[in-house]
Amino acid sequence: MNRLTTSWGAFDLARFPEDPCDTLRAWDAADEYLLRQLKGSDDAGPTDLTGTVAVVGDRWGALAASLAAHHPVQITDSLLGRQATRANLARNGIAADAVRLLSVRDMPPERIDVLLIRVPKSLALLEDQLHRLAPAVHAGTVVIGTGMVTEIHTSTLKLFERILGPTRTSLAVKKARLIFCTPDPGLAPGPSPWPLRYALPADVGALAGRTVTNHAGIFCAERLDIGTRFFLRSLPERHGPDRVVDLGCGNGVIGTAAALTNPEASVTFIDESFSAVASAEATYRENVTSDAKAEFVVGDGLSGVPDESVDLVLNNPPFHSHRATTDTTARRMFGESRRALRPGGELWVVGNRHLGYHVRLRRLFGNCEVVAADPKFVVLRAVKK
Repeated sequence: MNRLTTSWGAFDLARFPEDPCDTLRAWDAADEYLLRQLKGSDDAGPTDLTGTVAVVGDRWGALAASLAAHHPVQITDSLLGRQATRANLARNGIAADAVRLLSVRDMPPERIDVLLIRVPKSLALLEDQLHRLAPAVHAGTVVIGTGMVTEIHTSTLKLFERILGPTRTSLAVKKARLIFCTPDPGLAPGPSPWPLRYALPADVGALAGRTVTNHAGIFCAERLDIGTRFFLRSLPERHGPDRVVDLGCGNGVIGTAAALTNPEASVTFIDESFSAVASAEATYRENVTSDAKAEFVVGDGLSGVPDESVDLVLNNPPFHSHRATTDTTARRMFGESRRALRPGGELWVVGNRHLGYHVRLRRLFGNCEVVAADPKFVVLRAVKK
């Protein structure tokens, strides 16, 4: 936990879930730059925050907590970001209802007077969100984006200009930059191109030639990522009434393939991204027409799954937290999988060879088998004894 000092006060903030080994802060220079700008700079007075303030993409609640006195609406695709916001509000003695929490799948406010956007890693997510928010923006709306210099590109600015209106950027401060956009009510950007649907290639087993649905913002939203493609060729062929979990399901192709391979299985799709779970459900519904059972959960890993209740966990863990490379999420997923699996249950993992997941799996499970490998990826199997 660290302390962020702003013109609105000092706030003790942490990421979620809290990890004593995690040294990453719950904010960065881009958040600080935006907050200073709102309070007033050398060439501009303070921003009027008396209307509806929408904060989009606030990663761990630093912006929402700082602006809580103005009762902002936070819009996020991350359940962990939402939980971090709740925890950080409570940590600083701020009432839970000071911030209205919405997901990117919810209807946005009808009118937005101040729109603050933390530029996401995914350009597709930004595009979709700008389309969704444009009807609520009016000529007087103050629109400010923020991000690190490495996150703001010419393509980023073009999206603001095409969907909302003329756009300019600030000077860089501590490797962060601001985006200023003047809404043009006369623009007619048309509907969002998301979600995107495409047919899968012929070399992916049970899903060959079938259609996948990707909402904006999920990993490799415009194509099947090569790690998942490799995993699909190596999935276990099991039969019987297994309880299967597609952990970190993304667009749901792994769990959908498991349901097609074993129609007697019940499959639970879990991801912390609201868009991912929506994608997984759309992919599953289009491709599985049998009486197979499925559940779709926006959740913090397996935290809501009872001990020793699962037969098979399929996992393609992320190794990034925004732009930071870390195995924190993967470590939690492996530990939770061992807890949730029944004796004899199996965890199947795909990952880049250099990540060395086999070392941690052997430590946790006492065993780890290489099921498939190529020069880049490896599929591992660990059994709970």
